[in-house]
Amino acid sequence: MQNSLSNLLQEKHIKALILDLDGVITQTAKLHSQAWKKMFDVYLERKGRKEGITYQPLTIATDYRQLIDGIPRYDGVRNFLESRNIHLPEGDPDDEPGKETIAGLGNLKNLYFQEFIKQGMVDVYPDTINWLKQQRRQGLRTAVISASKNCEAILASVGLMELFDVRVDGVVSAKLNLKGKPAPDIFLEAARQLGVKPNEAAVFEDALAGVQAGKAGQFAIVVGIDRTGDAAALKQHGADLVIQNFPTE
Repeated sequence: MQNSLSNLLQEKHIKALILDLDGVITQTAKLHSQAWKKMFDVYLERKGRKEGITYQPLTIATDYRQLIDGIPRYDGVRNFLESRNIHLPEGDPDDEPGKETIAGLGNLKNLYFQEFIKQGMVDVYPDTINWLKQQRRQGLRTAVISASKNCEAILASVGLMELFDVRVDGVVSAKLNLKGKPAPDIFLEAARQLGVKPNEAAVFEDALAGVQAGKAGQFAIVVGIDRTGDAAALKQHGADLVIQNFPTE
C-alpha cells in the first residue's frame, strides 16, 4: 500500500493533494452521522405518530452513506426525505432549527453537530496528519475541502489551520455558487486556488459522492479512504486506489 500510493504520486507527477475533511482528516464523519440520525429519528417518530404511520428510522450504513454523506446539508435533507416519500417546502436558510422545512431540519442537524464540536468531541486521524506533514516537507501543496460550513471551526478546534494552503468549504461554495458533490466543482475550485491543473493533483475521499466528484473532475488520482469497510463501493464509484490508512514513510 505504501509503495502503491508513493509510486502513484511519483508516476503522475503530482504537485498538490486535495483532501476531504470529514472521515479523511478528522473523525467528524461519525459526529455528522450521529447528528443526522438524532434529528431525523425524532422527526420521523413525531411525524409518524401524528399521521398514524410508521416511518423507518435513518440507517447510517445505507441511508447516510448513500443519500447524505459528503453532500451539501439541505441536499441531504431532501434526499433522505424523498427516500421516505416525504416532501417539504424548501424554506429559508434563516428558518428556526426544527421548523418543518428542508432548511429548518437541516439547521437543526447543524445545531446538534455544533454542540458536538463545542463539547470537544472532534478527533483527528493521526495517520493522515503525519503523512500530510511529510508530503508538505517534500514540497507538495495541500488543500482541504468540505461540504460543511463548519470546516474552519473544526480545523481550529484541533489546531490544523496551518496544515493547508487552501480551504474550500460550504461557506466558499455558497459564495461562489458551486454545485455539491458528486459534481466536481469544489475540487476544481481547490485546484484553481492551488494553482495546479486537475491532472497535477490527487484527491483523497471517503464519501462515495466525493469519489465520483474526483473522477468527474478528471483528477490524476482519486484515492478512496476506507475507514468503514466500503472498499468495494469506493472502487465501484471510481477510486483508482483504496487504502485504509495513510502509510508511514
